[in-house]
Amino acid sequence: MHCIRKITDDLYWVGANDRRLALFENIHPIPRGISYNSYLLLDEQAVLFDTSDWAVCRQFLENLETALNGRKLDYLVVNHVEPDHSASLEEILLRWPDVKIIGTAKAFTFLHQFGAKTEGHEDPVKEGDTRCFGRHTVTFLAAPMVHWPEVMVTFDTTNGVLFSADAFGSFSALDGKLFNDEVNYDRDWIDEARRYYTNIVGKYGMQVQSLLKKAAKLDIKMICPLHGLVWRSDLGYYLGKYDKWSRYEPEEKGVMIVYGSMYGDTESAAGAIAAKLVEKGVKQVEMFDVSSTHVSHLISESFRLSHIVLASVTYNLGIYPPMLSYLHDMKALNVQKRTFAIVENGSWACTSGTLMTDFVTKEMKNCSVLENRLSIRSALGPDAEPQLDAFVAAVADSVNG
Repeated sequence: MHCIRKITDDLYWVGANDRRLALFENIHPIPRGISYNSYLLLDEQAVLFDTSDWAVCRQFLENLETALNGRKLDYLVVNHVEPDHSASLEEILLRWPDVKIIGTAKAFTFLHQFGAKTEGHEDPVKEGDTRCFGRHTVTFLAAPMVHWPEVMVTFDTTNGVLFSADAFGSFSALDGKLFNDEVNYDRDWIDEARRYYTNIVGKYGMQVQSLLKKAAKLDIKMICPLHGLVWRSDLGYYLGKYDKWSRYEPEEKGVMIVYGSMYGDTESAAGAIAAKLVEKGVKQVEMFDVSSTHVSHLISESFRLSHIVLASVTYNLGIYPPMLSYLHDMKALNVQKRTFAIVENGSWACTSGTLMTDFVTKEMKNCSVLENRLSIRSALGPDAEPQLDAFVAAVADSVNG
């Protein structure tokens, strides 16, 4: 059974959802699934914007054939070559052998690398080129490294629709609701949108800023991404989120406490810190066990909050391995402009605090570490209360200041 939705008078969503996939890119948990968005423009010529992942190809093709209703497909625009958007491309060629494929030169290079036989169908474009399909004229803007080097976005100058590739996307399958104004976004979508951006695109803030500058010159009425909801209202809200995320500015003042605990003592200390911070007026406090929280959630929260408490046991004279992995992921995804506070624990050789401090100050950009460090010898006892209070006061003063 087909499943399509009308976007404008002549533009249709013909994508598909995958609720069976457990890990996006075989890394990130997606308990609510993922959508693969594809769009069909029925002008004098029929134009498809991107295809789908192979896992949902059958549904995608049924949707496309239903929307075409016997018409031939004239053009396929490839904004992004990653296989979750291009794996079904050769199925398109089999069914519509005269279709022309529009993409960047690098996109065609990558398609060939993935084994796609696009010779004889290629219509390469570059920044500023246009194509007219009848009533609609589109222009193409290069968006390299948002988040692959071949990426472009397509702007329909006729109706103001921006086909934005992986920019402005989100985790989560669509449950019948396609548009941002059909959902409670702050309740049901923002966390997955943030987790998507920070883990998939987050490293490339400079390139996102470049795309935002180009977008600011366009009269955008609607944003059609390759994952997630179509934005047709309150565009400034989401553009503002992307601006903040790509500048690595925290969304909120608050503290995330990330702890690595082997036998519960470091976790107990983290809990005491959280309670005392709230008593000090810091209402936005979140706690995460680094061993059991998927790193994609940790990265998302690292982008959201202004302060990060790292509480780690010492392990083989080093940083607790899951904590070290989290630090490396923050560095890889360019987390910056954050204030850290350090809690170290060690029964016989307490080195984790110095090592975490060195990592933050030497390996990460534009980050600072509070001087007040909390050192634990095995477990916090009553005699450590003054030290604990001083640590909490330093963190709270930094947040509230």
